[in-house]
Amino acid sequence: MINTLQQAFRPIGSAKADPLLIILWLFLVVFAIVWIAPFVFIVFTSLKSNSIVMGSSAFSLPYPLEISNFTNAWERGNFATTAFNSALITIIKVPLGLFISAMAAYALSRIHMKFEKFFYLLILFGTMLPFQVMLAPIFQQVNAFGLINTYPGIILPYLAFGVPYQVFILYGFFSAIPKELSEAARIDGASHFTIFWRIFLPTSVPVLSALLIIDFVATWNEFAMGLVILQDPKMWTLPLGLMNFQGQFQSDYGQLNAAIIMTVLPAIIVFLMFQRYFVSGMTSGAVKE
Repeated sequence: MINTLQQAFRPIGSAKADPLLIILWLFLVVFAIVWIAPFVFIVFTSLKSNSIVMGSSAFSLPYPLEISNFTNAWERGNFATTAFNSALITIIKVPLGLFISAMAAYALSRIHMKFEKFFYLLILFGTMLPFQVMLAPIFQQVNAFGLINTYPGIILPYLAFGVPYQVFILYGFFSAIPKELSEAARIDGASHFTIFWRIFLPTSVPVLSALLIIDFVATWNEFAMGLVILQDPKMWTLPLGLMNFQGQFQSDYGQLNAAIIMTVLPAIIVFLMFQRYFVSGMTSGAVKE
């Protein structure tokens, strides 16, 4: 990376100057600024009082710091309850969905059975259905089971719409693993579950980490399905709590932006923890070695 930057920003008159690379880096810098600017605005506003927000520039440094915006927003918005609900739903749904998807992908890629291609295409068809058009049928089905305003009532639909995409990604990764590994283990007497647990799962850590990031962010930020199924305020997740807080305190800009930061912060932390696996994980299995 350092060598690339040095080559890119050599004097223009130099024989080794690369104008195209310079233009590319300038474009990336501008693009990064455009994406970072709104977040900087939210952070600065969350640390200002209303009087300072109304009387200063949007990107002026916050002084004095209004740290109380975070504590006041947390208490007034009842975010302790919504954060607990979001954390519980996400902690159950994300690992469970990845485990189910990994087992299904292993079965489809390594266990030969009748109509295996049909089952794979049937699962793949699930990735083509936008859940927005399924909200009414999902509500009727969940209501018929008596699961409205319950954790299973929201986790099960999340699993149903998350598993197909994960199976699609993991199937491609598992298919790229040499069959000799599983065949040798089978000859030694290992069961399919042992092969899956001791060989396939350890080798799929990068792709599982990438899927964990995507699934965590999608589940943590999901709004529409939660709005339909979780009607009791005591069962609301963070996005629903943020919507309610915005409706009540939309003129309190400091606390509103503090609530936004508290809502998205866990997703940012998870991404930073696993981001080094993200690119390698999403491209794993694309090319067989």
